[in-house]
Amino acid sequence: MHKMAVLLHNIRSAHNVGSIFRTADAAGVDTVYLSGYTPLPIDRFGRPQTDIAKTALGAEISIPWKGAKSVISTIRTLKKEGWQVVGVEQDTSAMDYRSLEVSQPTLFILGNEVRGLSRPLCNACDVLIEIPMHGKKESLNVSVAAGVILFQARGTQ
Repeated sequence: MHKMAVLLHNIRSAHNVGSIFRTADAAGVDTVYLSGYTPLPIDRFGRPQTDIAKTALGAEISIPWKGAKSVISTIRTLKKEGWQVVGVEQDTSAMDYRSLEVSQPTLFILGNEVRGLSRPLCNACDVLIEIPMHGKKESLNVSVAAGVILFQARGTQ
């Protein structure tokens, strides 16, 4: 089974961050990286972030996490270590998430709840994947999307 990690960039909601931690734990994610203005499980004063803890239910303690000062630097480092970098973004160049084969350590990047991933961040990814939408809404909540993507990826190994 290959390693999987998640990078949350500019996620504004602490509840979404906590929910993704909980899902990441259930899916066997090895590390959660947090960058941009994504809230950290421990604030700058060393106190637990209660809104993350409320939805993570302890996963923020059981899964290693790292605050990434530079998202691009973190991506470059992981690529040098042999990681595949997959952006989760609706884009004309994105492929259906069900087509992704996870055959090496893989980092999944999820972005802001409204704006998603920036163009430079998309360009830094090896591949973009998206979840096809069939209803009137154009997207899923980021924490729900994380669950769909992570469990599908785990199932391909």
